[in-house]
Amino acid sequence: MFDFRRTHTCGELRKNDAEQSVTLSGWVHRSRDLGGITFISLRDRYGMTQIIFDPNQDQKLQELASSLKNEWVVSVKGTVKLRAEGMSNKNMPTGDIEILPESLQVLSKAQVPPFVINDDKTEVNEELRLTYRYLDIRKGIILENLKIRHKAMLAIRNILDTNDFLEVQTPILSKSTPEGARDYLVPSRIHPGSFYALPQSPQLYKQLLMIGGLDRYYQIAPCFRDEDLRAERQPEFTQVDIEMSFGTPDEIKSITENILKGIFKACLDLDISAPFEELSYEECMEIYGTDKPDLRFGMPLVRIDDLAKQSDFSVFKSQLEAGGAIKGLCVKGGAELSRKKIDEYTQIVSSFGLKGLAWMKKDDAVYTSSIVKFFSDSLLQQLTNRFEVESGDLLLFAASSESCVNQSLDHLRRHIARERNLITSGTYKFLWVTNFPLFEWDEEENRLNSVHHPFTSPRHEDIELLDQDPLKAKSYSYDIVLNGYEIGGGSQRIHDQKLQDKIFEKLKLSENDLKEKMGFFLEALKYGTPPHLGIALGLDRIAMILCDTENIKDVIAFPKTLNASDLMMKSPSAVTDGQLKELFLKTDTQEISLI
Repeated sequence: MFDFRRTHTCGELRKNDAEQSVTLSGWVHRSRDLGGITFISLRDRYGMTQIIFDPNQDQKLQELASSLKNEWVVSVKGTVKLRAEGMSNKNMPTGDIEILPESLQVLSKAQVPPFVINDDKTEVNEELRLTYRYLDIRKGIILENLKIRHKAMLAIRNILDTNDFLEVQTPILSKSTPEGARDYLVPSRIHPGSFYALPQSPQLYKQLLMIGGLDRYYQIAPCFRDEDLRAERQPEFTQVDIEMSFGTPDEIKSITENILKGIFKACLDLDISAPFEELSYEECMEIYGTDKPDLRFGMPLVRIDDLAKQSDFSVFKSQLEAGGAIKGLCVKGGAELSRKKIDEYTQIVSSFGLKGLAWMKKDDAVYTSSIVKFFSDSLLQQLTNRFEVESGDLLLFAASSESCVNQSLDHLRRHIARERNLITSGTYKFLWVTNFPLFEWDEEENRLNSVHHPFTSPRHEDIELLDQDPLKAKSYSYDIVLNGYEIGGGSQRIHDQKLQDKIFEKLKLSENDLKEKMGFFLEALKYGTPPHLGIALGLDRIAMILCDTENIKDVIAFPKTLNASDLMMKSPSAVTDGQLKELFLKTDTQEISLI
């Protein structure tokens, strides 16, 4: 019978534990035989401890020790000894001690792993890492990330609890509602031909809890969206879902700032200052070309429509006549960049639809480039003032539609910042983006869409615009941005049934469709709905930033690939004909249909 009960972990023992009798259990991290003396580094989640098998010990113990292989699971009982003078390992918290064993048990043998676990410097193909995710976790980096994620969740719960929020779990098997993204559907065996939907968010449930009088709710909620993936997106993700009644946007922002301050203190021992900077959506788009700008460096976008009109540069003028825009950015010290490098920048922006980049370099008081001749001395001086150009700087200009210019220069700005090392490591810049448009126009469906979701309240002063010019209406909405990532978003909700009906009308959602998909919610609005608002924070993205990685898979225990596959579980996968028959479904390579 194995006795694997530990008295201590592998990261716990120190000098003052010398001469204690201890039992450690864990994985063989590394084994070395140095002239008959065998050294074993024993590893668990907490750290590593060195075990030394002396040749003067029992021969069977020595033979067993010399047979150990990496990643075998063993249990060692022995005495804590101080390492010899000058033999301490300052790189290990347990580096002042070692264990002289009395007994050794092999609890589990291991095959040779498909990749090296005890060497972080060895690059491992991501597909292989995901196929053997449990071994990838064992390597240590993912494990450390999961520890940080745990600390973040604990801080969130503690802060919200002190602010009288109640944690409530809402259903996973839900109903498909018009929230924007594509649902994951689950067929019902008991109700043939009917489907549950996995929640994209607990949006309606949390609003119903406010109608139910809960007042302050939160949930660290699993959510699901069947959408195309990116490095910072997964089909199943976790959000910190928060809702409160009788609150204001300033209150929910303050609570959110306290949560983020608590997270950064708990995880990084970093004091974050608040309140955070705030910009309107329009200001963000004008200055940075995006509603999620990275504020860790400068290089704002500068509009020069008025100056371009006065120039003789036909390319700029033709774009303005077509309703386009001209913006630029100033690369400090960029005059040193070669024409080849500028061509590389042009290639980058071309992927966003921009046909080219115009440029000027300033050396002392002189501008050089092929377009300088189209600008008078007065216009050049105005460019100098507007961009705050100094000798040695480079100006880059984009001319196209407003959206193309913004998107192109936003990506170029980020690329140049990374390339020129303008971002200081360990810097965190938070930003509130507010006053988003209520609607956007869907060209394909020829109708309005909600920018956030259809339960977002328009600003009171813009309600009249719903009939007059709905695209000009602004909403009581707010996103929180950190280092160029949107890490959360929320809004004041609609608590008046007539106003909610008006929004559905503008979205061209039919009465029958609404009754079928969300009649329960419309019914609930009739029974006294308090003013309420909320926010959802993306836990995975926050953890990604805390762990200083650009890949969200690094902070999720068992993530999916970019095509939404689980390489370890081999899912999604086919099911048996019997399972399909129980669900009244049949499949072929082209379609899934009801029997």
